[in-house]
Amino acid sequence: IPAGWRCEVLVVDNNSTDGTKAMVLGCAADYPLPLRYLHEPMLGKSNAMNAGIAASDATVIACTDDDVEVRADWLEAGCEPLLTGSEGLAYTGGPVRPIWDGPCPDWFPRSRSDLWGTIAILDYGTRPFVFEDELKVPLGANFAIRRDLVERVGGFVPTLGRTSSRTLLGQELPELFRRARAAGARGRYVPTMEVLHHIPPERLTPAYCRRWWFGKGISRARVDRMHPVTELGVDLRVTAHLAGVPKFMVGDAGRDAWKWLRACVRGDFTERIRLETQLAYFLGYTWERQRDRSRTAAVQCAPPIIAPPARPKPGAA
Repeated sequence: IPAGWRCEVLVVDNNSTDGTKAMVLGCAADYPLPLRYLHEPMLGKSNAMNAGIAASDATVIACTDDDVEVRADWLEAGCEPLLTGSEGLAYTGGPVRPIWDGPCPDWFPRSRSDLWGTIAILDYGTRPFVFEDELKVPLGANFAIRRDLVERVGGFVPTLGRTSSRTLLGQELPELFRRARAAGARGRYVPTMEVLHHIPPERLTPAYCRRWWFGKGISRARVDRMHPVTELGVDLRVTAHLAGVPKFMVGDAGRDAWKWLRACVRGDFTERIRLETQLAYFLGYTWERQRDRSRTAAVQCAPPIIAPPARPKPGAA
């Protein structure tokens, strides 16, 4: 911790059923930093993040997950650019590298791939850059944010992020940064702000990959509903749709299906799984859009609620 910095560690227990509370409180007395425990009973990562931010008065809040190990200089690397005021930065993010808790299967790519998002690993290289210039965002396992940005644009949306549901929802951080960018905020990728993420073997299966991308499709449809202009500048309000889904996505899914057939013929298992995840993403997006259409139709078909006329106040004309 750099000299002159005042720091604390805040652990948000999102209604766990193990010994988290006793463990944190037991470590607090001998911990090298002030260590606080907070219980958030409302399940959901976004609820836990909002609770932690609200409970802290720090100028900068560095966030990570319970299955992550941070480097010794992680806090300095991530927070220093936000405290100096250089470039007017409002947030930072860095690499998330894997710790394999079991054998990594041969079909899982070791270099950057669409499948990396499935297990929350990230490497944008060794060159720092501004996220807005590259149209990228950090991962929720490794980012820091200035409190005044959250006060300007609001916290995390509770309908996004992991919950107790079997559906693996996400996109809570990209949605927040859509609001942040609309407000003119800028963030930096910091290559030295590095963390290590434990990857359990049960996440390295084709079934888990498909399930994760299906949930991402649902989450992305919700984000697009809230922000119809995408990060690439596509206005979904004027884009042609087919059954409630943008036509360009339907075309992409058709091409992916054709590529999947070719991968099956070639015996390219890695490419086959990658394409199955993209098709699962399309199905999740489509499923959520159809739910939106059903809800809209139900509202339109519902009988109007007619309130009784207000009784005039005594003496009113």
